[in-house]
Amino acid sequence: MSAPHGEVAFAGQRVKQKILIALVLSSFIPLLILTYILYAHILPLLTGETHRLVMLGLQVLLLFTGLLMAAGAYVIWDVAAAVARTAQIIEEARPTSPLSHRSDEIGTLMQGFSRMLGTIEGQAQEINTFAARLDAAYKELETTNSRLKEFSFKDDVTGLYNRRFFSIRLEEEISRYRRFNHPVSVVLLDLDGFKDVNDRLGHAAGDEILRDIAQILLKHSRGINVISRYGGDEFVVLLVETPKAGARLYADRIRQVVSTYPFSHGCRITASFGVSSLPEDIAAAPDDIVKTADEALYAAKRAGKNKVAGYEQVVGDRPVESGKQG
Repeated sequence: MSAPHGEVAFAGQRVKQKILIALVLSSFIPLLILTYILYAHILPLLTGETHRLVMLGLQVLLLFTGLLMAAGAYVIWDVAAAVARTAQIIEEARPTSPLSHRSDEIGTLMQGFSRMLGTIEGQAQEINTFAARLDAAYKELETTNSRLKEFSFKDDVTGLYNRRFFSIRLEEEISRYRRFNHPVSVVLLDLDGFKDVNDRLGHAAGDEILRDIAQILLKHSRGINVISRYGGDEFVVLLVETPKAGARLYADRIRQVVSTYPFSHGCRITASFGVSSLPEDIAAAPDDIVKTADEALYAAKRAGKNKVAGYEQVVGDRPVESGKQG
């Protein structure tokens, strides 16, 4: 904001007055006091020729001192007058436009600085905008990658995990079994006569039945278990921290639910189950747990379907079959 009219000139006059008062107080008054002391107290003590010579010297000294003080006072007074004149000129020639619009060198410099500052601010805004867009794109990419990873491990029809994901988790659990001897079981199930259902009702009805089976497995399983579609009408469940007895109870409960479930189109669907566990099935290598579960599954099929068979031990080339007739 600009100063009120006349304020600058008034300030210059006040500076001039203060300098005048300072000159009087600091120069002339001390000189008068010094002169009085010399003539009143020092000169009476001097006599004869000494008095005359000292008097002459003191007069010359006072004269030169007065001249020097007068010269200094003139210089200071001239400075004060210059300040007052400058204040008056500034007051009379106060610009009516901002400094950045002056046509002289300072105005040009300020205009250039203003343009440069505006450019810097604009570039900073662009950088901030670009950083925000980059951050949003990175988050979107993370979300997309997460979805792609999830989709790559999910079955399109049932929404369960696929065979690839099951294999990864199975390796992890076998590794835990080898390190800590924690029990782990695999239940493999296959729908009985599902090909006839597809041929009679079509693949759309078959996919609906597969989704119903998936929901049954999810509803009657613990959250830590891994439920996957193994392929076609086969499903596999990885039972974590579950020994063989618990796995057989689980498989039989699912068998009963499936056999009594009211599927659409009036279908009655049953399933056969094969169970294999570690460490109970010590005759089988840990990596062969799915293979032994598959052998038990086909034993259940051969025994009449809608059964649960466990891989107990190898007797020759044939597993001992066990199960319950539904």
